[in-house]
Formats: sequence, C-alpha cells, structure tokens
Amino acid sequence: MKIACLGGGPAGLYFAISMKLRNPEHEITVLERNKPDDTFGWGVVLSDETLGNLAVNDIRSAEMIREHFAYWDDIAVIHEGHRTVSTGHGFCGIGRKRLLILLQERCRELDIDLQFEVNVDSAAALAKDYDLVVASDGLNSRTRMEFEDAFKPDVDLRKCQFTWLGTHQKFDDAFTFIFERTQHGWVWAHAYQFDPDTATFIVECSQDTYDKWGFEQMSKEESIATCEQIFAAHLDGHKLMTNAHHVRGSAWIKFPRVLCETWHHENIVLMGDAAATAHFSIGSGTKLALESAIALADYLTDEDDMERAFRKYEDERRVEVLKLQSAARNSLEWFEEVERYLDLDPVQFNYSLLTRSQRISHENLRARDAEWLKSAEKWFQSQAGVSDNEGVRHPMFAPYKMRDMTLKNRIVVSPMAQYKAVDGNPTDWHLIHYGERAKGGAGLVYTEMTCVSPEGRITPGCPGMYSDAQEAAWARIVDFIHGETGAKVCLQLGHSGAKGSTQLGWEEMDAPLPEGNWPLLSASAVPWSDRNQMPKAMDRADMDRVKAQFVEATERAARAGFDMIELHAAHGYLVSSFITPVQNTRDDDYGGSLENRLRYPLEVFDAMRAAWPADRPMSVRISANDWVGDLGVTPEEAVSIAAAFKDHGVDICDVSAGQTSTKAKPVYGRMFQTPFSDRIRNEAQMATMAVGNIFEPDHVNSILMAGRADLVCLARPHLADPYWLLHAATSLGDRQEHWPAPYLPGRDQAWRLADKDAATTETEQV
Repeated sequence: MKIACLGGGPAGLYFAISMKLRNPEHEITVLERNKPDDTFGWGVVLSDETLGNLAVNDIRSAEMIREHFAYWDDIAVIHEGHRTVSTGHGFCGIGRKRLLILLQERCRELDIDLQFEVNVDSAAALAKDYDLVVASDGLNSRTRMEFEDAFKPDVDLRKCQFTWLGTHQKFDDAFTFIFERTQHGWVWAHAYQFDPDTATFIVECSQDTYDKWGFEQMSKEESIATCEQIFAAHLDGHKLMTNAHHVRGSAWIKFPRVLCETWHHENIVLMGDAAATAHFSIGSGTKLALESAIALADYLTDEDDMERAFRKYEDERRVEVLKLQSAARNSLEWFEEVERYLDLDPVQFNYSLLTRSQRISHENLRARDAEWLKSAEKWFQSQAGVSDNEGVRHPMFAPYKMRDMTLKNRIVVSPMAQYKAVDGNPTDWHLIHYGERAKGGAGLVYTEMTCVSPEGRITPGCPGMYSDAQEAAWARIVDFIHGETGAKVCLQLGHSGAKGSTQLGWEEMDAPLPEGNWPLLSASAVPWSDRNQMPKAMDRADMDRVKAQFVEATERAARAGFDMIELHAAHGYLVSSFITPVQNTRDDDYGGSLENRLRYPLEVFDAMRAAWPADRPMSVRISANDWVGDLGVTPEEAVSIAAAFKDHGVDICDVSAGQTSTKAKPVYGRMFQTPFSDRIRNEAQMATMAVGNIFEPDHVNSILMAGRADLVCLARPHLADPYWLLHAATSLGDRQEHWPAPYLPGRDQAWRLADKDAATTETEQV
C-alpha cells in the first residue's frame, strides 16, 4: 500500500513503524507541518504495561526508548505544608522531544519517508494520491474538521486553564502534585522528571483564579514569572521554561475532551488525539496513540478489506479508549472541583487524589503501598473515636455517631419496597426480612418507605404508620432487632403523591390499579404519566392535614422504639413534588423559586423534628439530579436543597437521584450516584449517605476513605445476601466483626475456608 501519515507525532510515527514492520513493501510517507524537534509539551508518561506492548510490537524501538526512560514509584502530594508520599505506582517518563527523535530515527532505519515543514491543506486531496491516509494530526486536527459531517466529533472544552512548562528543578524521587493557596485562589502543579536534567511542570487553576490573576492579559514571560513566584518554595531558584514559542500570549489553554462517533471515512482514518483525547492528569494520551497504532496496523494486515479493518479498529479499540477516557474524565473532573477537597485532612486529601480516576481501588492501593494505607485507615478510625490500642480495620467497620445514636459500622441496608403489607400492616415477612439483614451485620437497617396515611400509600402492599396495629407490628420488629443484634433501625416516612394508587412492584411498576384506585394529592395537578390519574393540587387545608399525618407517624415511630427517622423527599413522591420544578408548577408562595419550592418540605420537616426526641437523629432523602437537564433539579441546586435541610436540623442527607420524571435520562454505572453525595458533603459541609450501584467492599471503603460519604447504602446486594457485611468482613480477612452466637460454627468454617483461599492465592503469586 501507498500510505500517508498526516502528522509526525508519536501516533503517526509509530503507526508508520508498525506497518513497515508488517510489510516492508509498503510505501509510507509521514507529513509534518513543524520542524523535526518542534513540540508542545515536555515529558511523556507511560506505564510498564504500555512498554511491554511496545516491546512485543518492535523490540528495537522499545529498547531505544527504554534507554532514555526515567523511572519512579512514588507519588508525592504537597498540600497545606504537608508532603505525603505513597509508593508502588510504577511510572516511567521520557522527554517528548526525545521520544520523537527516537521514533524518527527508527523510521529512517526502516526507509520511511519523513517530510517536515509540509502544510497539507486538504486530506481529501491527499487521499486521491494514497491508498490510505492516517490522520494523526493532533488535538486540533484539520482532517477532523474537514470531514466533520462524517466523523461527527464531540469536543467538550473543559473548565480549568493550564499551561505546559518545564524546569531544571529535580523531581526525580516522585510524581509530585503541588497545591498552593494564593491571594487569587488555588493554583496547582503536576510535576515529574523525564530526563536527568529536566522535569515537566504543568500549572493549572480554575477559570475564576485565572481571571483574577489576569493571565489572559499577560505575555508568556509575565505568565511564567508569575508561576515562578507562586511555586518559588518548590523550585529552589530554578526557572520555568516554555517551548510553545509559536504561541502568542501566555500559552494557557483549556483541555478539549474529544470523542468522534466515527473514526474513518473512505480511505481516511483518525488516530491519536485527532480521534480521542485523554486528560494529562492520568498520562494516557501517548499510551492511547501508541496502542491504537499497533491495533490499526494489526487489523489492516489481518483483514483483506480496508473497510472491515477500519470497523474492527473502531469496534474493538473504541472499548479500550472509552475505558481510559472514563478514567481520565473522572480524574479531570476531580481537578476541576479540587477546591471542594482542599480543606480535607492531608491524609484524606491524598487518598482522594490517588483514587480520583476509580482505576485505583482501596485494595489496589493496599497492594501498592500497604504501609501508607494502614496508616490512613488508622487515621480514619481515630476520626471515628476508635482507640489507638485497637487493631486497624477497614473504613467500613468504623463506628459512626449521630446525636446519641452510635452505629457499629458504616453499612446501611437501603430502603427496599417489599409490597407485602396487608392493609398497611407489616407482617411476618417484614419481621424476617428486616431481622435477617440486622443479623447480617449492617450498622443501620432502613425500612421501606412507610406511608403516613392509607391514601399516601404507593400500592396496596405498602406499609403504613397511621394505626395502633401498625405501630404494634413495627414495635415487634424493632424489639427483635434490638434484642438480637447490634443494628439500629430507621423508619423512612413518606407520602406517595402523584405516584400512588399503583400496582405492586412485580406487576407493572407505577401503573394504576386495574380497579379500586384512590384519589391522589400532589404539589400541582401534574400526573405521573399519561396513564396515571390527575392528582389534586394541594390547598392549605390539604397541606395542614398531611403535615399532621407526618407528625402523628413520627410520634408513633418514637413509641415503637425506632432509633432514627427519615423524611422521604425524593423520587417524585409528595414531598419531592414540591421540590422539583418538573412536578411543581404552582404560582403561589410554594412554587417558582427554590426558596418557595422548599417551603412546604421544610414545614413538614420542622414539625417532625419538633415531635421527634431531641437525642435521636433525623435524615432526609433527596433526589440530587432529576436527569432532565436544567428543567429539573441539578446537582448544583441539590447542594442548596441539602444545605437548607441542614440549617433546619437534618443530621445526614440520604443522597439519591432521579425517579421524578418519566422523561429522565439517567447515566448509570458503578457508584453512579456517589458524585452527588460527594458534592453535597464537601460543598454543603454536611454528613451524607451514598447510594446507587454500590456492591463491593472496595466501593464502600473507597467512598468512605476519600470523604465522599459518611455512610454507604446497599440495596440489591442485601436482597441477594442478607449477610453481606459478615461475608465482606470474612473476605477482607477481618476477624473482629460480631456474628450471632448460634452461627459461630458457620463463622469458623467460613474463616477457615477464607484463610485457606488466601494462603493458596499467596502461594500461586509467589
């Protein structure tokens, strides 16, 4: 084939090498608009895994590159005068200019035609003269723009400003993150050594800080001098340098996250940053480029049809690209919101930074640096009031206190509708259901949403707290849990609103009953769906009556012995219908502004709080994202909602999301609602509970240790395994968790088997 590589960066050069190795008869030309040694940026970071892939593909260039690598194992975080170091991370760096020179040298060895200072105005014109055009023309790809209709690029310009600098100051012992508080806001640096004399020094800050410093109006020289001033304590007299000599102004930019719907058009294919970008904070851009070059070369060699090769390249390579982009997105979003975390203790801040991409989990961090993680876990326990004399345990086993209630651990059994009540009365099903999960070791067991009136039920199978019989039935369940376990019990109180009078969950969810429907109330006359009945917009008399029902249920909960109660103000039920603008269309004092929309929910909460014993805690569940864009509650507004409840005496916010509109478009994934908890906890400065697709001990420990929540709720895992906590403790090697006395023989066997499996795994690894 006659091949043109448009762009002489790592992607284009390495693809040319890879194709020439597979068939020396290929005629390959690399066309680069800059000089051979022109480059923006200083160092490149690669992992041991990527180095291994390069060695398999071309041992010659891999050895050339390896000779010039700087290796380091540590990450250092400098924050508020503390330098925290953890090890076991395994990085290697090389100068970008050096990498380009080495790849150019290898290209010449393979008789690849390198042409520099060549401007290609149109890839379409080039494609007429070549069998294949590989557009590796970078972040601002002209080819991508030329064929925008075909490639359908999604370019997301991110929030922070950054400038890519270098320095002769040594950072050869660790990849170093430096956070400096300035008179205009926080500024931070990503610094790492890439050769014996030079280090990359990327300076980054928020747009607000950038504007206050006036970087936009500065020359490059003024900008660099300002950065030298900010980081003077860490540069030891060394200068900062730029190689963006062709750029006017201060050379600050915002990072564009690029993802194209299609990577090929006719005989043109995108590669590297032209096709997809990954944020520099996880150092994966060059990794993506090099590994994509190998993959495309393989597919073009293995397939006898170029179109098939392109489709295989897109289908299979895209999966890996999206994985890295997801991790990179998590990382860049962490840095975008880093000012949220800068008041954390240095231990917790360091942990949050290390686990920001979610590629490093709690136990993965233990494998990297067990000593540091143990010290961090000990710090976490000390914050929970655990004596230094007690053995170090995982964060999930730390106690937690709210008012006079102390939970033995941080695991919560989420509210999960059972639809097994009879006339609102909990039955033996509920006794067994809640009793088993309390015996299973969770620190706090939630009831399902328990309704404050017959017409406030979601379905005929939902329990209530509006009669003496119901109060007695709940008291029986609470007494059993208190008598036989160390768990505490929370009664979640709610009213169904427009989502009431519907079928049981396993029939047709949120669909009206075939017959016997009861009238509904809501903030506004807005039906849940076209099939559901029209609710009555509540007037003042309705509001007073429902508020009194919440108070009566609260008083019954206190007599029944519940340790805690929660106001359900989420998921589109009655209280939630006042908060979310997708359901609240009122034009009185209870509609419109957030202050007005919160007025009735806060009235209800205040009345409940006044009726609830002062020594017992209360929580509120909110939907922190309606998933309908700016038409509904957004994560930003959720902070204000949570803060308002905090001001009225809420002890902890149960942070859920969605279920407020049939038009919602939630984005699912592992721990997908935890970011909402994180934001509320660290911006509203209040305790939170995280929910949503959390199912592994690693998830729980990472969330807690990073300060993303104070308690962690698990729903489906507890349906599948009532003894989730005890089994998790066993798998983690924890031998301090209490088991019910009749189950001790089972505990001993479980521990023996777990110890045997651990010993076998250790032997196999050795």
